[in-house]
Amino acid sequence: MFGRQHTPLAAHDIDPQTCTIDLRLHVLRQAPFFAALSLEELAQVNPYFHERGYEPGETVYTAGTPAEWLCVVATGRVKIVRPTPQGQNVLLDIVTPGEFFGSLSVLGDREYRDSAEAQTMCCVLSVAAADFQAILHRYPPVTLAVLDLVAARLAEAHELVEQYSTQPVERRIAAVLLKLGEKLGEQREDDVLIQMPLSRQDLAEMAGTTVETASRVMSQFRKDGLVRSGRRWVALVDRKRLLAVSTYSG
Repeated sequence: MFGRQHTPLAAHDIDPQTCTIDLRLHVLRQAPFFAALSLEELAQVNPYFHERGYEPGETVYTAGTPAEWLCVVATGRVKIVRPTPQGQNVLLDIVTPGEFFGSLSVLGDREYRDSAEAQTMCCVLSVAAADFQAILHRYPPVTLAVLDLVAARLAEAHELVEQYSTQPVERRIAAVLLKLGEKLGEQREDDVLIQMPLSRQDLAEMAGTTVETASRVMSQFRKDGLVRSGRRWVALVDRKRLLAVSTYSG
């Protein structure tokens, strides 16, 4: 059903420098901390955000540098990578339009804990610390939403630590595939197709394991009929069984 010739990556040929006002407002409305604002209020918030385009592989910011910008993806995708003390990188997330990344001191980070890199051509909207403070003072619902998001970030960080230290690698990789399928997947008949260049290195980083182990697990998943994969795509063939693997604790 799936083959390289039939599953090209979706095109990302939007000019990263030309995000229209309508697109900007649509993207900001998707950002979780602006969910309670009206369209008129979003129009007032919009000028605080600066717009910049990035080419694939271009760095948005680097871990360890001052946390001065909070960013929202308008078009394209951005990879979030965290360096480890051993000098390796862990792929934490792939951020899509409407999702935010980066940080500010008001969110509890003096420095960026991770690095951000454009995975595709993309347009990013960014707000500086002083401007975001002005937004918080002007719109109390945004302040409440930010507090909820900070708490959610802490909970997610604790969950990741527990996952990497206690869960079997098969369970972690199944969970990563399901997360990517939910976020980036396209339903096709009974399968979910993830159209993106997901290397074994990327998968290993997201699951906190080695490339060799990730390759072995994926080979077993293919053999068991859970997934299909090609050079630039992965199809989740049996999500029910993948979910069983991701939650199995025996």
